[in-house]
Amino acid sequence: MAGASGVSGRYASALYDLADEKGALDAVAADLANLQKMIDESDDFRRFIKSPILSRADQSKGINAIVEKAQLSPITKKFLGLVAQNRRLFALQGMIRGYREILAERRGQAAAEVTSAAPLSDSQRMSLVDQLKKSVGRNVDIVAKVDPSILGGLIVRVGSRMVDSSLRSKLQRLKLAMKGVG
Repeated sequence: MAGASGVSGRYASALYDLADEKGALDAVAADLANLQKMIDESDDFRRFIKSPILSRADQSKGINAIVEKAQLSPITKKFLGLVAQNRRLFALQGMIRGYREILAERRGQAAAEVTSAAPLSDSQRMSLVDQLKKSVGRNVDIVAKVDPSILGGLIVRVGSRMVDSSLRSKLQRLKLAMKGVG
């Protein structure tokens, strides 16, 4: 299994196997993409899944309310209920990433997380897919994220490899180099 390990990897693998058995790989992938989007867009949701002080019952109630509102598939609903019951919501983002990586690997693709300061246009996305395909040697499935704090450039993660060409990182390296000169 690519990239996913530990608790996240075991849960991602179990979810993949269940979705494959039920013929719902794409439905679960879409549910997980929606969940990731909710996590990215909501500070409250991020705090909820990472909170160690919420009881098992509170986590289960909260996740069930979110699942109902988001109208997720029965498999995803049952999976998230189990994750909440086992108090593993803190690892949810790793589970989502792990599922995507397993799905991409089984389809002969590579999963790439791309973070940019602004949303990518269709032409930028296509160009990036082409460049990554040449670099990786197989089709690439891009999961795009927007993080204005990187100022410009891209952060690309494919499996365990990461290339950070963000303006923020370049400025940090310049700052360190300047400290060394004086």
